[in-house]
Amino acid sequence: MTRHGFYLIAITLLSFFSTAALGQTKLDLWYHGANNPAERAEIELIVNEFNNSQHEWQVVMQSFFEQGFNSSVSASAARGHLPDILDVDLPVLPNWVWQGYIQPLPIDASLADTFLPSTIGTWNGSLYSLGLWEAAFALVARRSVLERHGVRIPSHTQPWSAAEFDQALLQIQSSGAFEHSLDLGLVQRGEWYSYAFGSFLKSFGGDLVDRETYLSSQGVLNGDAGLDFGNWWQSLFDRNLAAGLDQTLEDRAKGFLDGRYAIRLSGNWETPALLREFGDDLLILPPPDMGIGPVIGAGSWQFAVSAFSEHPDGAAAFIRFAAQPRHLITLSDALGIIPPTKEAAEASLLYGSNGALTAFFDLARDYGHVRPQFPGYVVAAKVFERALIDIAGGADPKVALDAAADDIDADIRRNNGYTN
Repeated sequence: MTRHGFYLIAITLLSFFSTAALGQTKLDLWYHGANNPAERAEIELIVNEFNNSQHEWQVVMQSFFEQGFNSSVSASAARGHLPDILDVDLPVLPNWVWQGYIQPLPIDASLADTFLPSTIGTWNGSLYSLGLWEAAFALVARRSVLERHGVRIPSHTQPWSAAEFDQALLQIQSSGAFEHSLDLGLVQRGEWYSYAFGSFLKSFGGDLVDRETYLSSQGVLNGDAGLDFGNWWQSLFDRNLAAGLDQTLEDRAKGFLDGRYAIRLSGNWETPALLREFGDDLLILPPPDMGIGPVIGAGSWQFAVSAFSEHPDGAAAFIRFAAQPRHLITLSDALGIIPPTKEAAEASLLYGSNGALTAFFDLARDYGHVRPQFPGYVVAAKVFERALIDIAGGADPKVALDAAADDIDADIRRNNGYTN
């Protein structure tokens, strides 16, 4: 083929694709997973399929690294610009509504009737976002280890009590076979603290803030239940039962695999690698009941329509398209994430009735609790993280929790109760 012939074909193809897009209104989408190439590729497939399925809208996706995503959104909003479609982490959603970043999602709410409650973003009675997956965590352990140390294997409906959990950790630690009985992942700073450790606080009966009014943390974070949690939290490190603040990222990644930790607090996204290593010996266990029942954190990334969008109907059309069952199943099978509906879970490879990770769907459905849904959460979570680090490091639990409650209340007052 001559060079002229090649150019002619190239120009013809370019003209074809330009014509295909002719008349389509561009919709920008900002996505948080630039550091997750597998997930990004799957979202791009959905975007491309949507663009080719109709002639009215063309979604153009821009990827950001998760660590700086929220800051990028805030900075861009301050300059008066946001895309049509935004990725939003559920606990952050009320703050973004309050700040005027996102608008109610213009779709029929019945679309979300079969979705797990934690995959639906609502605030003040309005629907704002919809998630294509959920995340959950569990305690993972090896059956052979628990049996060797005479520890009862808990079930979904009969988890360990607080006393049983404590005794199990002591029995395992006293054997001298492990560096620590428990790996909580203290090295994972940021949202992990309120997502994972706030769940233990919730199981004790405490919380970051009073969810009836969202106006105060007093007596909730630092009440009797909160103090019981704080004392227990500190005792894990005082007794050397859990890996502490000196844990490294390598410890977290390899400690359970290497046999230095006996029980690991693990997310569903991390567990497939453990299954490949340990097979049927690996157990996925519910968290312990510390007083009011087992609790795990709930609520992951979801799609929302920016308040700056001039085409909310187009943005909503994309979200409806992405939320089809076939996409939910494909995402789960490709990435190992939890489908947001029972229908999709049953049809998926990992979360169906015989799936290796079915326990995580059951945990998300039965024990999942979203983090406090109010605009001040973004501050409260950081305050809570600091308090737990201080307590793990030896600070008096009451002093640390009182100070944290004071700081959360001060932020709420400073923002007039987040009512305007």
